[in-house]
Amino acid sequence: MITLLIAMHVLFASVMVLFILLHRGAGGGLSDMFGGAGGGLQGSAVVEKNLDRITIVAIVGFSISDILLVRFL
Repeated sequence: MITLLIAMHVLFASVMVLFILLHRGAGGGLSDMFGGAGGGLQGSAVVEKNLDRITIVAIVGFSISDILLVRFL
């Protein structure tokens, strides 16, 4: 059980870091590397909204796994 919780915690942490880095910042960031500078995606607002949702799910999963780890360790 503890091994599964630790694996989930590491997975959520990795996904959370990845998706936070993909967000569009004020000065660019890693999202410009993959999307191209000034290319402008057709549905960039939709992409950003979905990225927000996935990031929130990763943060909630990370928080729940963190609480469970503290509880069982």
